[in-house]
Amino acid sequence: MHSNVVTQRTANDIPAVDTTIESLPSLPHHPGHAPVLEACNVSYHVDGAALVSNVSLVLRPGEVFALVGPNGAGKTTLLNILAGDIVPTQGTVLLGGTPLKHMSNLAQARQRAVLRQRVNLAFPFTSLEVVLMGRHPHIGQPNTNIDDITTAQQSLACVEAHNLESRTFLSLSGGEQGRVSLARALAQTTPILLLDEPTAALDLRYQHMTLQLARDIALAGGSVLAILHDLNLAAIYADQVGMLSAGNMVAVGRPWDVFDAPLLREMYRVPMMVQPHPTLGVPLVLTLPLMD
Repeated sequence: MHSNVVTQRTANDIPAVDTTIESLPSLPHHPGHAPVLEACNVSYHVDGAALVSNVSLVLRPGEVFALVGPNGAGKTTLLNILAGDIVPTQGTVLLGGTPLKHMSNLAQARQRAVLRQRVNLAFPFTSLEVVLMGRHPHIGQPNTNIDDITTAQQSLACVEAHNLESRTFLSLSGGEQGRVSLARALAQTTPILLLDEPTAALDLRYQHMTLQLARDIALAGGSVLAILHDLNLAAIYADQVGMLSAGNMVAVGRPWDVFDAPLLREMYRVPMMVQPHPTLGVPLVLTLPLMD
């Protein structure tokens, strides 16, 4: 299992982007190493089908947790349970040690921000206005002041979207919308980020930039859980990886523990090889053509 390979990375081990911790909006964080978000044996059933089955998961301060697995594995459903958008059929989710069912929506929104796969807007909001929506849990009303605008502008700068500030959100490309939506989550200035496929529709640079932001947030004491389809990005940037299949958590651990070639071949039904990355030492997942 390559136990001799060090998988705990520092900023020097990861491809550099222009974003730095200092450029992030001020983020609160939880002291210590106690879990900030915890799923305890959660299940979710719809029409007799188990979309999530008896899953437990722990997210700690200073950690990037990658949730991986094939299509239909239950990743987004699990994220929605963690976000409080879906009430599990059984089990409990703890946010900062408190059951979600005992917390108001506002209290939850001040502790965690969520980036969803799709953002549906019916009105021509500008990018800045969309990012300012992330400030609502803190101000309690749509009115803004100079500090909120500054935070929103800083968040746009973090994702290299400051030039999109006055553009209407609906006029942006899919990748640009994704970056602005990420800026909205950053502007919420929560210690926990839940990201549903944050690299979808992004080019290579912005994929790395987004996950470097996740690492920077973790280095600053925050916590990030991200659903990823690119296993190599997960191997580079994640401290912990959880693999879902058919609603079950089949493996949890460091990338070298989870990215086992026989397991990956079974989960994805694709021929795969895993070898050390020649520069970073993390797992490098290689896929091969499908065989007849």
